[in-house]
Amino acid sequence: MEDNDSWDSLSEFTLAEVLEMENSYKAKGDETLNEEFCKKLATNFSSSSNRLGKSTVTWQQVQHFFQEKQMEKQTEQDPSAMALDLFVDLSDANSSKPLEIMHRRKGTAEDLKELSFEARSSKDYAWYDVETFLNYRVLYNGELEVRVRFSGFAKAEDEWVNVENAVRERSIPLEPSECDLVKIGDLVLCYLDREQFQLYCDAHVVDIQRQSHDAKSCTCVFVVCYDHDYSEENVTLERLCRRPIT
Repeated sequence: MEDNDSWDSLSEFTLAEVLEMENSYKAKGDETLNEEFCKKLATNFSSSSNRLGKSTVTWQQVQHFFQEKQMEKQTEQDPSAMALDLFVDLSDANSSKPLEIMHRRKGTAEDLKELSFEARSSKDYAWYDVETFLNYRVLYNGELEVRVRFSGFAKAEDEWVNVENAVRERSIPLEPSECDLVKIGDLVLCYLDREQFQLYCDAHVVDIQRQSHDAKSCTCVFVVCYDHDYSEENVTLERLCRRPIT
């Protein structure tokens, strides 16, 4: 899942740096385009302990950020205040603790509680746990995107995803005693196990074959239709995760 987005050639700011630049722009407006101001800010960023192990920031990168803010303002398509609030909310609610991807939902209650969000990759249409939200940007059409690091993956696999369509609260694994929570027509996250790959993909329940069983082991059969290719498969409860009730 490589992403060669041009944004990376311009800058890769930390969340603290984005927040400081946002606050500076709100306070000073177009004055932030001044070269001396940008040089001072870039020097402060580069010498910060938060930059250890990261590349230094140039004043041109800082100025470009403010130029983008100015363009958004001029086109009257600047929902950046709302976008930043949402981005900070996502970041604050998210954990940086990685877990094994394909069997991450088999962890302890504490493990599961710390992973709050999942995001859909545009490469394979599968959902992955979010380890952390790295950055955000507001597109010219007003849509918000965030750059995510998927849990268990390296930096090279970071990806920009649309907040509205590809970021959501983490799906919840089901216990055998909870099989009655799954209804025909429900959207579920299903573990797709193939010889070539193993992914978590969206699917809808099209039929259920209920069986009598105890609270320790579910023997019901769930017929699901995968959203990405409309193929159907009979699966067990342990391969399903339900969507949070909102």
